[in-house]
Amino acid sequence: KNWKSNQKNSGFLPEERAWLSRLFDEQGWIDVYRNVYPDATDACYTWWSNRGQAWAKNVGWRLDYQIATPGIAASARECSVYKAQRFSDHAPLTVDYDWAL
Repeated sequence: KNWKSNQKNSGFLPEERAWLSRLFDEQGWIDVYRNVYPDATDACYTWWSNRGQAWAKNVGWRLDYQIATPGIAASARECSVYKAQRFSDHAPLTVDYDWAL
């Protein structure tokens, strides 16, 4: 929600984001959630500050990732952030892969 103002905060500095993008590109890794939902914004938050009403207002950050090789990422069918129960300031990111067990 606040990506412009967050560019001045540690964890979202332009050089940090560029480094992570470069690392993924160099290693050939795929951000599975972003691959499944390229345009998602506030639905993908996995962390909320305990200050203020961040959880209630869904003012969070996307800090938790599932990264994969291109082949594994291609088998991802669905991704979601589990918010039904609050365990900590992070919420679990789950991915449903098209695999038979």
